[in-house]
Amino acid sequence: MHAVRLHAFGPAENLTYEEVADPEPGPGQVLIEVAAAGVHLVDTALRQGLQLGPTPAPTELPTVPGREVAGRVTALGADVAPKWLGRRVVAHLGMVPGGYAELAVTGTERLHTLPDDVAPEQAVAVVGTGRTAMGILQFAEGLGPRDTVLVLAAAGGIGSLLVQYAHRAGAHVIGAAGGPAKTAAVRELGAHEAVDYRAADWTSRVSRKPTHVFEGVGGDVARAAVDLLAPGGSHLSYGYASTGFDPSGLAVLDETEQAARGVTSQVVLGEPMFAKIGGMRNLRVLEERAMARLADGTFRPPVHRFPLAHASRAHRALEERATTGKVVLTPCAPPWHPSAPGGRGRGVGAGAAEARPPSRGHRATATEPGPTGQGLGCAGRAARPAGAAVAEPGAVRGRAPERGPGGGPPE
Repeated sequence: MHAVRLHAFGPAENLTYEEVADPEPGPGQVLIEVAAAGVHLVDTALRQGLQLGPTPAPTELPTVPGREVAGRVTALGADVAPKWLGRRVVAHLGMVPGGYAELAVTGTERLHTLPDDVAPEQAVAVVGTGRTAMGILQFAEGLGPRDTVLVLAAAGGIGSLLVQYAHRAGAHVIGAAGGPAKTAAVRELGAHEAVDYRAADWTSRVSRKPTHVFEGVGGDVARAAVDLLAPGGSHLSYGYASTGFDPSGLAVLDETEQAARGVTSQVVLGEPMFAKIGGMRNLRVLEERAMARLADGTFRPPVHRFPLAHASRAHRALEERATTGKVVLTPCAPPWHPSAPGGRGRGVGAGAAEARPPSRGHRATATEPGPTGQGLGCAGRAARPAGAAVAEPGAVRGRAPERGPGGGPPE
């Protein structure tokens, strides 16, 4: 198979597209032919050898990054029910990387079955990022028509979902993003107002004092947003993306400031979020809630697609804030994909930005991965027979061992 590997910590260019041995599912695991792999800002930190929240930096190199995949189950390990074979699924791989590849393995306990009309890109945009959004929303229970919500980085993966949820709840939604293209995208997501927070006077363009500020950017922009809060308002912080992973950029007010302003201000990721669901071991609860919001149309995740071979470009674009929505890598378009000829599905979501697909029948190269050919798997690789079952576990290249949580933000 083809996969993206990291041989040394450093810049995005250290991600290389290579041919490696196929992974084999062990007991209780399945093999997934990957149609979409999620890219998260956390991945860019791990690529640099940094630990962010509970996700430890890889301890063994080379490694295959990525922990969100969607596709079809093509092989079973020992002790796996036959019903999984051939099923379309999405999964968060947990602490074990391996998603930036044509094939991935994971345990059945991590699988969610996909309805026929849900594209893999949509699902992978929700299983991790959506669970974080649902976790954040636990701290804004009762959100409704009386509320005014201000969402920073509203065109991003988490921000776009928060905008859609607040809109569906009936709140007045103000989305802040960087640049005219992103503010236009925010309006399409359902925001009643969209402001460009790159403008020096952006706060003066906010028509109402928000009852809730959702932000994961930190720094001066976040502090300016907190200053807008109405009395009794709530500031929910879930990161500091604008500060280069420097936690000193958190914009949370101390208790004295909160009391003086009559507002609340808190970090909601990590232990506070885990406590709401009975511990980190129950993160699947949030995944299920997020998948339910996808199914009922609350979440219509915008997706910014890159070919798998262009993972380094995807990382660089994410770091440079040049993406809209969830960043997704696509190895190919298998025949069963809803967007393939004759397939059914909603596509990749509202406002999607997509890479131009290569011409059909082209074999994958380092710069242009090809689509599925007749009777072949991704990138021209011979597909594993649909009925294949693997009883003996095999080595999976580039996988770091699973480790326990270290506290801090989940994806």
